[in-house]
Amino acid sequence: MSCKVAFIGLGVMGFPMAGHLANAGHSVTVYNRTQAKATQWLEKFKGDSAATPAEAAEGADYIFSCVGNDDDLREVTIGEHGAFQSVRAGAVFIDNTTTSAIVARELSAAAAEKGFGFIDAPVSGGQAGAENGKLTVMCGGDQAAFDKARPVIESFAASVKLLGPSGYGQLTKMVNQICIAGLVQALSEGIHFAKHAGLDVEKVIDVISKGAAQSWQMENRYKTMMNNEFEFGFAVDWMRKDLGIAMEEAGKNGATLPVTKIVDGYYAKVQEMGGNRWDTSSLIALLEKG
Repeated sequence: MSCKVAFIGLGVMGFPMAGHLANAGHSVTVYNRTQAKATQWLEKFKGDSAATPAEAAEGADYIFSCVGNDDDLREVTIGEHGAFQSVRAGAVFIDNTTTSAIVARELSAAAAEKGFGFIDAPVSGGQAGAENGKLTVMCGGDQAAFDKARPVIESFAASVKLLGPSGYGQLTKMVNQICIAGLVQALSEGIHFAKHAGLDVEKVIDVISKGAAQSWQMENRYKTMMNNEFEFGFAVDWMRKDLGIAMEEAGKNGATLPVTKIVDGYYAKVQEMGGNRWDTSSLIALLEKG
């Protein structure tokens, strides 16, 4: 069934996600802070663009957002020209940004006052997952709103799951990033060790990837890590933002994250090397540097 959809934020993830919604037959209106990106999107996909988030959201059945951080999200939702100014009662707002659980709960409450649903729905799968429509979407919010929005979200997702009330999607994304940080550091050290031991890294990975050491990171990143190629995924700057959110939340709930804290420090050193926009697998660059 075709629906009227708005998509706010056409970055590395949002651009293809909005494209999948258009390709699924929905009537899509996009908004991006830089108009040139919206123009570029319209050259590739069928739809319209709007001058403000409020204009994009007007009359839409579903409104998606995928922006940078808590402040960016507040600006495009409850800001002067934010989408919440015009979202109609009964619509559902789906936020795919990775943010704090605090802002998710804040916006859910604001949406409820205005009579529309709000789902915090951060994603995992990286740029490739977004382009291939195979993202994992972790959701928090009301069951009825989730059930209503799920078929539309599935336009760009391989897995969509409701984890609990508002904020639970963001909390689950924090778990995701905590796990990835440790995995990438371990894989970096494994490859680095294999090289120094005189092993054939290709053969080593072929063997251990069939056993308990297997991971998505191993399957998809070991070759580029071996070649010091770091232009294939989620940027270090964004990972540090996400880990910062997770560590802040841990400070509130009493969780202890020693490895996450250490790996965050390693990412800070990658930034010092000029690797702000390198993907997260660039942790190996620190080891190769010596």
